[in-house]
Amino acid sequence: MIKPTPNPPETDTTSPYESVDSKTFHEAAERALDHYFNPLLPRKPLLKPNTRYLIAPGIDSEELLADACETLTSAKTMATDFAGLVDGSHRHVLLGIAQLIMLGELAVNRALDNLEVAAEPRV
Repeated sequence: MIKPTPNPPETDTTSPYESVDSKTFHEAAERALDHYFNPLLPRKPLLKPNTRYLIAPGIDSEELLADACETLTSAKTMATDFAGLVDGSHRHVLLGIAQLIMLGELAVNRALDNLEVAAEPRV
């Protein structure tokens, strides 16, 4: 007698999660899925931020921008002065760094100007 359908495949009755370290495997799989499919969950930071150079929280934006502008001006001057002491491609690199610093300085100056304009009372 011919059967109309073949025999069903044999199945293993044990669960793949019933091994010695199935709980760790399951937790790792959940973390991986959460990492890729649910990125909005708050994550623990990988490194503790260094508080050696901490800016006091009470300082206003104008003072911070003024300090950043002075720092960038000093860095630009140092890079330009050092560029005068070297030759060739190193000089071009240093002058390029000085120009990037100058662009940052211009952006900070613009931000300071915008703060001053916003702080002036309208007549």
